[in-house]
Amino acid sequence: MSDLSPPSSRPRLVGQPLLYAISIFASLGVFLFGYDQGVMSGIITGPYFKQFFNSPGPIEVGTMVAVLELGALTTSIAAGRVGDIIGRKGTLFIGALVFTIGGAIQTFTTGFYVMIIGRVVSGFGVGLLSTIVPIYQSEISPPDHRGALACMEFTGNIVGYASSVWTDYFCSFIDSDLSWRIPLFIQCVIGGILAAGSLVMPESPRWLIDTDQDEAGMRVIVNLHGGDPNDIVAKAEFQEIKDKVMEEVNQRGESRSYATMWKRYKRRVLLAMSSQAFAQLNGINGTFLHFVFFHFPLTFIVAGWLGRDAVLMTGINAIIYVLSTIPTWYLVDRWGRRFILLSGAVTMGIALAFTGWWMYIDVPETPQAVVFCVIVFNAAFGYSWGPIPWLYPPEAGRRAHTRCFIMPLTFRSKGVSLSTATNWAFNFIVGETTPYLQEVITWRLYPMHGFYCACSFILVYFLYPETKGVPLEEMDAVFGEGEVVIQERLDYESERASLMSNHSGRTSVRSRGSAKSANRGRLSRLLYGNDRSTYQPIGDHEE
Repeated sequence: MSDLSPPSSRPRLVGQPLLYAISIFASLGVFLFGYDQGVMSGIITGPYFKQFFNSPGPIEVGTMVAVLELGALTTSIAAGRVGDIIGRKGTLFIGALVFTIGGAIQTFTTGFYVMIIGRVVSGFGVGLLSTIVPIYQSEISPPDHRGALACMEFTGNIVGYASSVWTDYFCSFIDSDLSWRIPLFIQCVIGGILAAGSLVMPESPRWLIDTDQDEAGMRVIVNLHGGDPNDIVAKAEFQEIKDKVMEEVNQRGESRSYATMWKRYKRRVLLAMSSQAFAQLNGINGTFLHFVFFHFPLTFIVAGWLGRDAVLMTGINAIIYVLSTIPTWYLVDRWGRRFILLSGAVTMGIALAFTGWWMYIDVPETPQAVVFCVIVFNAAFGYSWGPIPWLYPPEAGRRAHTRCFIMPLTFRSKGVSLSTATNWAFNFIVGETTPYLQEVITWRLYPMHGFYCACSFILVYFLYPETKGVPLEEMDAVFGEGEVVIQERLDYESERASLMSNHSGRTSVRSRGSAKSANRGRLSRLLYGNDRSTYQPIGDHEE
């Protein structure tokens, strides 16, 4: 691979500093649509906002809030194709630019319909960002950081939401239309920073290698590993990615259409889509994203809190919500995806039921009791159904030395785009109907979504496989998608193991002490030698 070695000159940032810089700028993407989701929660209750828009009713408010999801739904479907054509970096830039334009339209709006246009345009940007950022982050992160970084993305989203709530609170003290225009303008600033940063961020090495830009892909990998073109770990990672591309493209020789993906990976696609759907129906992105996230101040008003105090309580709750997302960074690869989702569903269902009960009895203790139930609900969602549905589609299980993606590289962006589109579709439906349902069925809204929590528990318990620590080579067997797929994989692995065995005498990188090491990727063997204490793959004789 000497012909793929990059030039000797190094960029200013290499290794860990480069990875951290990439993570920060990529996190601005999830921060951005978290901010945009929450920024409306405070301003829709402000007197100057109501006066400017002539005291909009619940339908107008619901449309103003939820129409962003309609725009996001449109571009999230297209983002898979766009990401494959122009790359992850280009899609990130376009998404940030479009979002910034939409934020400017909202900031300088002249009326209801102009605000609607601005929300839709911002939604276009959000759809691109919410699809491509998880893919970009997972593809550029090293294997020993990928799981935690994927969960950190969700934390970045909630930090964006919390920032918007506190911005709304402090701006509420301004006695003019600036009280709601300034929070909207901050979107433009953040979007502009992200767009500028994306111009200097490296492209995903996996996309580069998948599009036959091997030298450029190798250069990015070398920079991520410290800038040494002779680094054996960087070379091994390049070769492992190349092997995956050759396996998924050359060995199969199939088209990359949505139809092919659906035919071969139907169960995986449905799993990713259902996880996002239930995250909206039984979580913050369901009842509480559009009535508690977007309309959180209204929830506290209904519960007995008034005016600015309702926004203040929302801000305090947002801080607790952010903190609840942090333990999952550590627990996701130790407890597994299933246990986290199941325990989260139970806790959220109980909290929702008690929220409805306290609102039903309407006693003097109701405001404080509702606050407690909401905090419990938020903490449970932030630890479970918040991050895991975003982790499943682009990356569904990474333990130490494994690279575990539900969707293979050739279909990854399309699979994630469908799951993200599901997210925005259910967001729009719930956001449009929740203000109306709150007036019609009042307290019953909360146990209704508690029922969805029970449904999600049943679905996860009986249908969701545990992907923790399962390498890509055995993901077909985990999902039980047919003997043909498995046999093709085994045939390829048998041939590859034979070639690697012949080559082992000419390299000093591989361990000589384990006959099973050929079943693992090059990078895994370099980093972890013969240590199989954390995961034992399925051998050919076990099939």
